[in-house]
Order: sequence, then C-alpha cells, then structure tokens
Amino acid sequence: QVQLVESGGGLVQAGGSLRLSCAPSGRTFGNYAMGWFRQVPGKQREFVATISWSGGTKQYADAVKGRFTISRDNAKNTVYLQMNSLKPEDTAVYYCNAGDSGPSGAYYPRDYWGQGTQVTVSS
Repeated sequence: QVQLVESGGGLVQAGGSLRLSCAPSGRTFGNYAMGWFRQVPGKQREFVATISWSGGTKQYADAVKGRFTISRDNAKNTVYLQMNSLKPEDTAVYYCNAGDSGPSGAYYPRDYWGQGTQVTVSS
C-alpha cells in the first residue's frame, strides 16, 4: 500500500510563496503519475496540478496557471508544488495523489492520498 506524506504548508501573506513536498512512506512512487489537489470546508476536493511519471507532461487548473509549478525528482522520490503569488483564495488543505497517465494527458487518480498540509494565505 502506497502511503504519502505532504509537508511545507504554513501561513503566508498574499503575494508570498510556499513550496510543498510529497514523499512516500514504505513504498516508492515507481512509474506513477502524481497530482496535487486541494480542499476547503464545504467544497469538494479539486484538481490543482498533475505531472507524468517522467515529468514531461504537466497540467494545471486555470486558477493556478502561471503561479504554481509542479515538478518531481525521481532520484529523491519526491514531488513538489512551488506556489508563487499566493492569493487568499488559495487557502486550503493540499493533498498529494498517486495516479496513472492516460491518452491526451488524462490523469487517473488512484486511492492513494496523504494526510494533507494546510496552506493559509492572509490578506
């Protein structure tokens, strides 16, 4: 069973930056595609960004394009989410997910989630 651990969240002022990390516990990511999702109270968990197993294909939600960057270092078995120009509406719990890549950049999530890391952006 893949176990994921997110870290790097915290409190930051609007316009600031944070770098989130995701690493497995017990097993490696292997050839999994990876994704970042976020959730706020009263709303469903939403897609933020995905990256293929090789790192060659990346996708972003419209709300974060140009501000967030997803990357991975397979040698370190770690996935990152660099978040710049943060806005109060980015406040959420951020979750890492392991999944599979499909045709035309499709992402198929597996039921592998971490505990999440809280990101709070103040005005």
